[in-house]
Amino acid sequence: MAILAVNAGSSTLKFSIYPLVQGQVQPSILTGNIQGLEPGGTPVLGWTFQGGKHQHRLPSAQEDPFGQALRSLNDLLTANPALPAISAMAHRVVHGGRDYTRSVRVSPEVLDRLAQFNALAPLHQPNNLRGIRAFQTAFPSLPQVACFDTAFHADLPEVDSRFALPQSLTAQGIRRYGFHGLSYQYLMGELQQHSTLAHGRVLMAHLGNGASLCAAVEGRSRATTMGFSTLDGLVMGTRCGALDPGVLLYLMEQGWSHDRLQTLLYQQSGLLGVSGISADMRRLRADPSADAQRAIDLFTHRVVRESGALVACMEGLDVLAFSGGIGEHDTVLRAQVCERLAWMGIALDPEANAQAVATGVQAIHRATSRVQVWVIPTDEGVVAAREAAQLLRPATA
Repeated sequence: MAILAVNAGSSTLKFSIYPLVQGQVQPSILTGNIQGLEPGGTPVLGWTFQGGKHQHRLPSAQEDPFGQALRSLNDLLTANPALPAISAMAHRVVHGGRDYTRSVRVSPEVLDRLAQFNALAPLHQPNNLRGIRAFQTAFPSLPQVACFDTAFHADLPEVDSRFALPQSLTAQGIRRYGFHGLSYQYLMGELQQHSTLAHGRVLMAHLGNGASLCAAVEGRSRATTMGFSTLDGLVMGTRCGALDPGVLLYLMEQGWSHDRLQTLLYQQSGLLGVSGISADMRRLRADPSADAQRAIDLFTHRVVRESGALVACMEGLDVLAFSGGIGEHDTVLRAQVCERLAWMGIALDPEANAQAVATGVQAIHRATSRVQVWVIPTDEGVVAAREAAQLLRPATA
């Protein structure tokens, strides 16, 4: 038996198969994705299994691209006798709101409630839920489990979760929630297996197209840079990060509509907006222009600035961990951040930093460093699979 972990986006679907042995989740044996799922797109199914990479172009489906893609995925899963039978699907869902602070088996009532959070994560939540509905249709006999990015931060102290707004608005659920929780849960588990200091004060940096920091003490979230929505905090690929609300009031006075503002904040800002070139840090690194450098400098500065704030909340730092597409691969960014945080007791090992590119969990600090620094490739899928296995243990053991 196995669990299929799923992450559905607007035009892509990522998936991984995690076998179950005596009810315990094992490392993934197959990973893949389906791209081109937007209306009018050209769907392509790609997967890696037993060291081999495969790719298959799928028939185009104007009316139901997700449904067509899942039928092809089902064919892949059932046609290969070397694959274990799938016993459940575990779905990454960005926002659980106040209602869902732990993973839950999906029901019509759960889907209806989760849809009320679409406006809080418009790039993610609607697509996550569309994916769940498509899987329910394609695999009607299998349980679907929703696993939430907000759950890791459910116990944030009130001083970090609350805004300075009237109580009537706080009572409606307007508060800081925090995100990237599945990633942070994985990172914390890996850190605590590799370092005894990880039971103390830890700063985790999930840096990618979406980016955030999380301060954790004794394995629990203490503070994080994302808040009510996925817009807050760091500069991101196309999202602005922290912004003076007065900017929005000004633009509204200039006649900007809700939809225009939403497009600006979620899709036209961040690295893309500042550089005018790209949201991809790799492309910006390769571009010698001042505009590209300006975007990189701002991204780096905000990581350093917010790191200082979160370390202050913990009253010190024992471990720093980098993850996410940028955090795992950008050696220059890691070096610059550690250099500017050296006053905290960080001493980076340049050689170890240069080698820590997609090589698994690796320490990149000097032996004399008071603060340990790690690079950890994240695996949100295995966390979702573990959550589903625990929730459904009587059925999947």
